[in-house]
Amino acid sequence: MATIGFIGLGNMGGPMAANLVKAGHAVRGFDLSEAARAGAAALGVPVAATLAVAVAGADAVVTMLPAGRHVVGVWTELAGLVAPGTLLIDSSTVDVDSARAAHALAAGRGCPAVDAPVSGGTAGAAAGTLTFMVGGAQDAFAKAESILSAMGRRVVRCGDGGAGQAAKICNNMLLGISMIGACEAFALGEKLGLTHEALYAVLSTSSGQCWSVTSYCPVPGPVPASPANTGYRPGFAAALMSKDLSLARQAAEGAGARTPLGAAAADIYADFAGTDGDRDFSAVIERLR
Repeated sequence: MATIGFIGLGNMGGPMAANLVKAGHAVRGFDLSEAARAGAAALGVPVAATLAVAVAGADAVVTMLPAGRHVVGVWTELAGLVAPGTLLIDSSTVDVDSARAAHALAAGRGCPAVDAPVSGGTAGAAAGTLTFMVGGAQDAFAKAESILSAMGRRVVRCGDGGAGQAAKICNNMLLGISMIGACEAFALGEKLGLTHEALYAVLSTSSGQCWSVTSYCPVPGPVPASPANTGYRPGFAAALMSKDLSLARQAAEGAGARTPLGAAAADIYADFAGTDGDRDFSAVIERLR
């Protein structure tokens, strides 16, 4: 078992850190937010008073932070706090350039590192069923795999540093597009007199089938576990989907890739998140109606 500093104890980080504790690791968590610290402590995560205390003597440090600037800022601090050889793992969703900058900071300190963003939302974080998309050298991945496996069901190495973030951006661009498509189909079905149950029975077993329909149906009824049944309580907040689609647009522009549907989805979610960012991203059906 490892000694792990866990930085960022929010809606995702807190449950992830708790699963590391359940797996037998010695975890010390830290977050600038008092509410986040209290929430993690309630889940059984020992909470440190400072970042330095959280990472002192750690075998590995995991960060789960809001944006690239936060990751680079914290990893800059870590470079002066952790010993060479300490494994650094970032599970935030950030731009590829920030991920690569974090890798460079780790390399400068002599620390193996991986970028390991997740898919699965808050439910997956709590249940320990996340999918990790990992970028980093093979030896760093080998060191990180057992730690990530304590928090998730599937751990996939996607390539070298930054590849995990690239895969996450592509995945969530497709998710945003497919959710809008599912919402449009159900909204049209309503106008044409179809019940949600009848249309779901078709979409879930026909060529229109996708995760946004079968696992996260945007209307109440057909999928009891979907946020549509709880007033669109997230889940995965619309503000986070808007952020990820913005990252995808930025990456596409930088790479010279044409993503017209991704760009359209980014515009739709930017508009929706401007007023309903705290609601689940599937609630965009109400705007499309």
